[in-house]
Amino acid sequence: MTSDVFRVGADLGGHTLAFGTVRFRPGEIPELVCRCERPTPSGRDPESVLAALAEGVREVSRGLPVVGAGLVVPGMVDRERRLFLKGPNFPGWDGLPLARNLEALLRDAGLPVPVALENDANAYALGEGLAGAARGCSDYVVLTLGTGVGGGVVLGGRLATGSHGMAGELGHLVTGGDLPCGCGGRGHLETLAGADGIEARARALGLPEDVRTLWGRREERAVAACLEPFLDALARGVASLVHLLDPEVVVLGGGIARGEGLVSLLRERTLPYLAEPYRAVLDLRVSLLGADAPLLGAAGLPTPPKVCGAAD
Repeated sequence: MTSDVFRVGADLGGHTLAFGTVRFRPGEIPELVCRCERPTPSGRDPESVLAALAEGVREVSRGLPVVGAGLVVPGMVDRERRLFLKGPNFPGWDGLPLARNLEALLRDAGLPVPVALENDANAYALGEGLAGAARGCSDYVVLTLGTGVGGGVVLGGRLATGSHGMAGELGHLVTGGDLPCGCGGRGHLETLAGADGIEARARALGLPEDVRTLWGRREERAVAACLEPFLDALARGVASLVHLLDPEVVVLGGGIARGEGLVSLLRERTLPYLAEPYRAVLDLRVSLLGADAPLLGAAGLPTPPKVCGAAD
């Protein structure tokens, strides 16, 4: 149909590159029509990774009139969404003009489309709004629980990016304690609620270093003590976000979020931290899209605007 619009989403991960072509049709939920994955080149050098990204975008674009692409990265991006400012899993990439470089490779390969750049957790939030647990909402928060903690904030139907492009780093909410965070700060949510933090506590206690195993044994006293900092920090983080933003829903994504009973338990733990008027409206949900959320969000990114005086 002539009203169909096809855009590609690409997700840069430390171990896996994921690609998907999404069909946008007026009045309908966006549909992921083609998907593929390939390993991230082991050296993680920009040249080989960019080549793999360009090939993946081309693969899911074959035979379709693709008009643009969105690339999401595990790190911070600049306000104009052109530069990869910093990513802990990609040393030496700081300040890389990733959008421009990928555009050039795609153009040379016969696919002259604009590329938009975004943080992966922000794209996850956009994807859940387009076709997932936050569909129909204009004000919501997504927390992604994985190796660390990420997140995205949508207000008034628009992604909150902040004055420097770095808003929404929800894993770095200060929730207590003095543990050092990989970002250089201390006492951040992800030091207690990320899988790395949980598994480090388990290792120190002689427990299995696997979050799924720990969650399945959460009724055991020693395991419950190991998980207590995770639950408390996450409850404090959710309560702080609700007080600050008054969202319609808070969506939990990532592998940890799918633990049986987590949402109901987290709700129970969050309520005492909330001022009374917020308790009746707390709405916690689990992601409906999982790993497809950032691809849908990436594909839905607008073409980055030209900023007067800005340079790639």
